[in-house]
Amino acid sequence: MNPQENRYPPIADYALISDCHCAALVSTSGSIDWCCMPRIDSDSCFGRLLDWDGGGNYAICPTSDQTRVTRRYLPETMVLETCFSTPQGQVRLYDFFAMDGNASAQSNFELVRLIEGVSGTVDLRVDITPRFDYGEIIPRVRSKGHDTYTAIGSNMGLVIRSDIPLEVVRHRELTAGFCVSAGQRISLSVRFEPPELIDNAPAPSPPPEGQRSDASFERTCAWWHDWSQRIRQPCELDEQSLRSAIVLKSLSFERTGAIVAAPTTSLPEWVGGSRNWDYRFSWVRDSVFTVRALYRLGCKRESDRFLQFVQRSSAGSAAELQIMYGVDGKRRLTEVELDGLEGYRGSHPVRIGNLASLQNQHDIYGEILELAWIWHDQGGDIELQYWDFLVDVVNACCEKWQERDYGIWEFRDGPRHHVHSKAMCWSALEYGIRLAQERQLPAPLERWIDTRRRIREAIESDGYDAQRGIFIQSFGKDYLDAALLRLPRIGFIAYDDPRMIRTTDAIRTGLDCGGLLLRYNSPDGLAGREGTFVPCTFWLVDCLAQQGRQELAWSYYRRGLQCANSLGLFSEEFDLTSGQMLGNFPQALTHVSQIMARIALAKAELSKSQPT
Repeated sequence: MNPQENRYPPIADYALISDCHCAALVSTSGSIDWCCMPRIDSDSCFGRLLDWDGGGNYAICPTSDQTRVTRRYLPETMVLETCFSTPQGQVRLYDFFAMDGNASAQSNFELVRLIEGVSGTVDLRVDITPRFDYGEIIPRVRSKGHDTYTAIGSNMGLVIRSDIPLEVVRHRELTAGFCVSAGQRISLSVRFEPPELIDNAPAPSPPPEGQRSDASFERTCAWWHDWSQRIRQPCELDEQSLRSAIVLKSLSFERTGAIVAAPTTSLPEWVGGSRNWDYRFSWVRDSVFTVRALYRLGCKRESDRFLQFVQRSSAGSAAELQIMYGVDGKRRLTEVELDGLEGYRGSHPVRIGNLASLQNQHDIYGEILELAWIWHDQGGDIELQYWDFLVDVVNACCEKWQERDYGIWEFRDGPRHHVHSKAMCWSALEYGIRLAQERQLPAPLERWIDTRRRIREAIESDGYDAQRGIFIQSFGKDYLDAALLRLPRIGFIAYDDPRMIRTTDAIRTGLDCGGLLLRYNSPDGLAGREGTFVPCTFWLVDCLAQQGRQELAWSYYRRGLQCANSLGLFSEEFDLTSGQMLGNFPQALTHVSQIMARIALAKAELSKSQPT
């Protein structure tokens, strides 16, 4: 790593805060280096994560060079507590997005930083350097009086309030030095406002020092506690699983029910490489994974909201289905490279938007029908209009399953006959047939049953290597693919079927890298390399546990847990050589997979302890 790259903290150094609309990443040094308001996919207003000099940040930290830092989330919340200890004293910094009683109608879009003196006296410094549109726009910063400041540029506006006076530097940033003594509380807040409203609004009279933020702190903690109390564990879970569930809720967009893959863009799959993608969108596949996990934990409302989101976004038609959408249901997600940004540790290009939104990935049919099955299983009503949409999806599956697609890994070197995709088409037919039969709904069952049979025959013939006795990545190619670990979960094959056990072992030995799994061993049409893919390790745990190989499953599970940071947050990938996180962060798919692996382990342990 060159000295310039050294400026960027490791990805594991960051914590997420969210109000299910906005998102920000806070470093251990107390700097907000990534923040998007008023939506998780908005242009950044603090974006130093992708360009250290030009992206902007918001830092609160002690001036002492002998500072010791500890941090945690307050239990059952997304409120971050950072404790700074210096030779002179100790302070706590609480970071959160303010929540009110109704998150779906949330309109505050307010980032609050509350400083509390614990002991002694600590000298601190605050520097607020807003930069809009991924650092492209330097807003004009002005004082409005009464410790209120504004930053305006383009279509973005921030209202900044502080219990301490801030100095406006060159109309570009705010700064101050101050001290906090034991028992003292100081708050600062940054709220998104449209610039036209800021210009025409009189300067508000601030409430008594700290009072407003204290109330906001209590309401926010109460909101997260209330949501966490809804979790109904199907078995005894570890603390990590509960944290993962809260992270998944944080990655939901409450207004629409969409669930994003991650709150960041262009964090690299390999430092210095070009595999840098925008994940601030709602993939149907990843979202169904999330819904399934939350449903298992008793959070049923999320599945209902996401079901409605998919129906709206696809206009109720299989022909209009996409593999991913914007958080508001937007379909056009044009991929653009921001050439002026340095990129995280020199990893460029930096991209916004995602070209994969135009790909055909046939597993989406299975995901849509599994979502419907979850809804059915929890007693939801399959209305005729919804059933018409599902019939349309299953019929599209009947027509397209024989075609090539780009697969779950979104290869960019052309479509293939992916076994996982075809198995998901089989799954769509399986769920469709079962729904029609159990609910006595009208459907072309004869056609569906025949197509389901043909798909199975094709997979078992062309997607199976008879010599090795294992399933393979795609027809005519003998590559391994960790996505095949999902075959028993969708019901295509039993976990303990000898073919699945052999496939599991082939993947375990062929894709294992230091106790973690690679996604595949095939070419993918992209330059450079990537790290191990953490969700796949948890998929392996699921398979091994369900096959009765608990000791091996636990060893992989513990290895997977080591990829989390001290706060229990996972990225997408992991670099074994450097021990560093890779990819967008935190990654919903990893947290989902960890939860499901832990449930599988608990289920296996329970089964083992019960008398036969």
